[in-house]
Amino acid sequence: MSVSDTTAGLRVDNAVAPPPAVRLDPVVLSTKQLRVWYGTALALKDLSLEIPRNRITALIGPSGCGKSTLLRCFNRMNDLINGSRMEGEIRFDGRVISGPDIDTVALRRRIGMVFQKPNPFPKSIYNNVAWGARINGYRGDMDELVERSLRRAALWDEVKNKLDRSGLDLSGGQQQRLCIARTLAVEPEVILMDEPCSALDPISTARVEDLMDDLKRDYTIVIVTHNMQQARRVSDMTACLMLDEVSAEGHRTGILAEFSPTDRLFTNPTDPRTEAYITGRIG
Repeated sequence: MSVSDTTAGLRVDNAVAPPPAVRLDPVVLSTKQLRVWYGTALALKDLSLEIPRNRITALIGPSGCGKSTLLRCFNRMNDLINGSRMEGEIRFDGRVISGPDIDTVALRRRIGMVFQKPNPFPKSIYNNVAWGARINGYRGDMDELVERSLRRAALWDEVKNKLDRSGLDLSGGQQQRLCIARTLAVEPEVILMDEPCSALDPISTARVEDLMDDLKRDYTIVIVTHNMQQARRVSDMTACLMLDEVSAEGHRTGILAEFSPTDRLFTNPTDPRTEAYITGRIG
């Protein structure tokens, strides 16, 4: 016969209740029932996840499933696309950032972005790094900030004697690390990376991956990648997005199939669609 306690509206049977879930890492970014449209096309549907601080989270999935769309939602870059709109909730450090009253310029200082193709400015290496800090009113020692940012991007030793040279003169891998240094100079909390190694050779890719592993001690990193090996190498958590449906007009809608620690997702996925994707049966 069970014993119950109805105090405060609670019922407790004599069976031992399971312990509450323990969150090992604090959450820095989260979405709740997020939906994103481009015009009338639903790009993401009912997506909810929590991204831990000081970890690397990879977003994987077939083309058109909404990985880059989700990434751009975190710093409201989708606002710049005509016809885009979203419903649901996005939180950053516990604060809702999906509403109309958010200062998106200030938000993007705290959530920086590195794009697929290196995009240094047609300026000197020094001014590439200093540019964002200058327009944000940085009043400290600019020389020290430029050097620190280049060191953090593992580029200082390669460029310290040619800071007045154009950033466009660097190799592709160096240009991408310069763009990372430019992002770091604004002192963000989160770095979003949209396939940052897809245009790089294997040696440059390895350097960027090593850099990411170093940076996660001080930053939260979210990376979109089509490279399953890269996701396995660099990330702590992986979210696998899949296509839920394709409309008669060809519009694709993405959903979250699975989100878990990377080792678990790649060795013991719980969703058959995840297993089919990471083993190459779909994609």
